[in-house]
Formats: sequence, C-alpha cells, structure tokens
Amino acid sequence: MRRITWLLLLLFAFAIPWEYSLNLGEPLGNIARIFGLLTLLAAIPAIFQSGRQRAPGPMQWLALAFFLWLCCTYFWTIAPDATLFKLRGFFQELMIVWLVWEFADSADDLRALLRAVVAGSWVLALLTLATFASTSAMAAEQIRFAATGQDPNDVARYLNLSFPLAALLFNSERRWPWRWMAAGYLPLGLLAVLLTASRGGFLAAVVGIAGSIVLLVHGHPRRGRAGALALPPLAALLWFIIPRGSLERLATITEQLHGGDLNQRMNIWSAGWHAFARAPFFGTGAGTFVSAAGTASIDTAHNTALSIAVTGGLCALFLATAIVAVAVWSITRMRGPLQSAMALALVVWFITSMVATVEENRTTWLLLAMIALAGRLDVEAPEELAIFFPIASRS
Repeated sequence: MRRITWLLLLLFAFAIPWEYSLNLGEPLGNIARIFGLLTLLAAIPAIFQSGRQRAPGPMQWLALAFFLWLCCTYFWTIAPDATLFKLRGFFQELMIVWLVWEFADSADDLRALLRAVVAGSWVLALLTLATFASTSAMAAEQIRFAATGQDPNDVARYLNLSFPLAALLFNSERRWPWRWMAAGYLPLGLLAVLLTASRGGFLAAVVGIAGSIVLLVHGHPRRGRAGALALPPLAALLWFIIPRGSLERLATITEQLHGGDLNQRMNIWSAGWHAFARAPFFGTGAGTFVSAAGTASIDTAHNTALSIAVTGGLCALFLATAIVAVAVWSITRMRGPLQSAMALALVVWFITSMVATVEENRTTWLLLAMIALAGRLDVEAPEELAIFFPIASRS
C-alpha cells in the first residue's frame, strides 16, 4: 500500500500546477483534488498496514497548529459558510506537508517529486501556449493568456516556482531525457510567463530565471559561454512571439511602482488594514477577507501576510511566520546546489506572496513540504543526498 500511496502522491504533485485546467465538477472537483483524496484514502490503510508512522517534524506540528487555529476561528467568524468552505480547502492543502513527510523516504524520492512538479509545469506552460495559439484568442486580440480555467497571475506564479527546480534537476540528472526536460522548461516557462502579461509574475520570473542561470553556469564556464551566445536569438524570438499589447502591459511596471495603485491593490490593502485593526488578535474567520474588508466579491487580499492577519489575527500570522522560518532553517542545513535551488524557490515564493494570496494554494505547501523533506534527508542521509544532488556535476 505504501508503494501505491507514493505513486498517487507523485501524480498529485504532477497535477498541482495545472489542476484548474481539468475540473470534473462537484462532487469530484479538479484533477489535483481527486489525486489528493485518492492519496489520502490510500495513505491511511498504508500506515495501519505498516504499523509505523514517521515522527512529525517542526513544520508538520506548526502546519497542524495553523490548521487547528483556523478551525477555531469558526467560533467567532463573521461569515460561517465562507469559513467552512475555506477550512475544507485548507485541509486538502495542508495535508501535503504530512503526506510528503510520511511517504518520501530517500533522495531518490525527493528527485522524483521535483521531476513531477517540473513535468506538471511543462503541462501548464503548453496549455498556456495552446490558448495563445487558439483562433478565439487571436480573433479577440487578447493581451493576456493562460491555460483554460486558470488565472494569468496564478499561472505565472506556478511557472516561476519551477525555474530553480528545473535548474537543480539539470545539474543533478544523469539521464539525458530528464536533463532535456529540465533544460527545455526554462525557455518554455519564460515564454508562458510573458504571455500571461502578469507584472508581479514577470518580476518574480526575472529573479527566478537569473538565479537559475547562476545555478547552471556556476563552475561550468562552457555553459556560461553557450548561454551568452543563446541569449540574443532567444530574446529576438520572444520579441517576435509575444504580442505587443502584452509587452506594453509589462512595460507599465515602473509606472505602477512609482505612482500607480498597483492595479487597485493599494485600495485593497488599505481596506484590509482597517479590517485587521478591528480584530487584530483573533481575526474575523478563515475565508472572510472580502467580508471584513468590504471589497468586491472577486477580490483577494493580494498579500499573503495581510490575508492571514485579517482572517486569523496575529496568532495565525505568528504560526505562518514560524512555518516559513522553519523552512529557512531547513535550507540552512542543506549544502551545495540543493540549498541554492531551494533558497531561490523560497525567495521567488516570497516575492509572489507580497502581491498575491498564496497561503491557500497547493503549490505553496508542496514547496514547503519538499524543503522540509530535503532538510530531513540532509540529517538522515547526507551521503545519499550528495550523490543525487552533487556539488559538482557533469557539464
């Protein structure tokens, strides 16, 4: 049963980046939700069958405390139905931290998870390109493109997190099919991010791509020279492919940073701050940001820390900060390219969290789960981890 659970967990990780592009409707939901529930259903008998359970680490305990606190907010929430709905979602997302910790046993398992995430991001990028190439998009003269069922900002966020993971895989893989999958994702993912015309996503992509290039060329001067030769034709290709309207929207980043309202975000943050001031310690209840801040029903907080503070109060914000701190602590225990890649992924996530609400996303908890797993493996099996993610690999 553990083997079956592990395979389902890999499918779950593979489906997370493109989950909203395949939705079967209630009661099944999207593809990631289906694989997640199947994984959970297989995990419970697998643990009973094996008669053992891995001792939880700090992140697992903190994630549990965070979820339990959000459950407590139901007793004082201003919108009970919204809170119940959010709690169901949070359970499905936070269980990722436990599932990865329990069923990933080795460095090979960590690498398999990385492969699944990058492969899933490939699917998301290709679906975004398919939307761009569709006749309906051309007829409507769109300037923002995303995979069917996805939001452009979310697509950019998911794609960005995989840049450092792909660079790590390219450096550590010995089989060329996996190396080409990792290398090919970088230009494909960048193209898809540009097509979303997400300004926040573009800024995070710049950091992710720049850091990934450093990871790829560090200690490999031939790669640096090859990359320098490849950049001009790649830039020219992107210039001709990306619609002018998309590039013009991205060009307004400086204007928005200096004098704009960040696409109404300033107003939302102001309303959110006033809502937080009314209930600073315990919050207004999970999933109640819109009701508490009085914003439009389609709005989100567009800031993860503010969203948590408003809905869960300072108690929830403290627990969420502790979870991120544990992730940073885990990264400090790693070494070599694994440490660099995980640190870069967390930095990309942090940049995104400043302009988006990401505490409710499976990608967030999958990244945190992989960081916790890598930190544990560096203590339990450092030699094995060094073999799978060597400091010096083949050029």
